Amino acid sequence: MITIYHNPRCKKSREGLAILEDLNIKFNIRKYLDETLNADELKTIIDVLKIKPEVLVRKNESIWKTNYKSKQLTDNDLIKIMVDNPKLIERPIVINKNKGIVGRPPELIKKLF
Repeated sequence: MITIYHNPRCKKSREGLAILEDLNIKFNIRKYLDETLNADELKTIIDVLKIKPEVLVRKNESIWKTNYKSKQLTDNDLIKIMVDNPKLIERPIVINKNKGIVGRPPELIKKLF
């Protein structure tokens, strides 16, 4: 099943959702700010994306700049920070079985299909 990890307040995330709708395929929407991810779920997403956790962090957010920017952090630290502060998770993320992509820019989502 295809899942988009979505923040409706984010323009890029809304664009990603529109791309999936235009492809006329079935998918699930996970509003991850309302239905937060746990550490295991986030680790699975990171594994599917084949990236390091730091790639998924929104480093322009004030939470990051104020609290974490200058610190030496492990992958597990970063995962915990994103679980505790889901606003820091890059979006949209689309997972299609064992493949996934961060839709930045949203047009990259089309590569999954």
